[in-house]
Amino acid sequence: MDTSKAHQPINQSRRLVSTAAISIAAAVAAMGALLAVSGDRAASAPSGARAPSAQDKYTVRVPNGLAFSEFRGFEDWATISVSQAGDLIEVILGNPTIIKAFKAGVPDNGKAFPDGSKMAKIHWKKKQSAEAPDPTIVPDTLHDVDFMVRDSKRFSKTGGWGWAQFDYDNATQTFKPYGTGVDCGFTCHTIVAKKDYVFTAYGKR
Repeated sequence: MDTSKAHQPINQSRRLVSTAAISIAAAVAAMGALLAVSGDRAASAPSGARAPSAQDKYTVRVPNGLAFSEFRGFEDWATISVSQAGDLIEVILGNPTIIKAFKAGVPDNGKAFPDGSKMAKIHWKKKQSAEAPDPTIVPDTLHDVDFMVRDSKRFSKTGGWGWAQFDYDNATQTFKPYGTGVDCGFTCHTIVAKKDYVFTAYGKR
């Protein structure tokens, strides 16, 4: 009598049970790892509070207006100048295109900035330095970030420039677009229309 065939169903059953056991063990291990990660995140959050999820600021955009992503990398742009308005202090940054134009004499030479020129203005609330020996104003919390970009065709109705403002909420660590469209700064900037709608002068250095 051939006993190998008689034992085939038993062997197959054992293999199925073994495979199922391995699958269950793997699922339990994966669930344990997931719970451990979740526990670490919960432990790192302040007691009684949920840790805010990190926002990718480059996904934010003004409705019917400019996207934050159009100014990607602005954090590393060169400084054009600094300013102070009320309780806020600001640094104005420019991309290589507008920096080159400033150095060439624009707008004082009567020429307009070339298309592709971009500016970023970072506003912080001000505070008194706790370390400096003399009374010194330094940045405190972030308030908002403003942008300008020149495209004479795209923004033909607003002097060739598009504007955007993104307010910052320190509690949630997120940006929120201010207003709609691309003309939030146009009315104000018409004061300097003869300077191609740019208030900021390139600081000597």
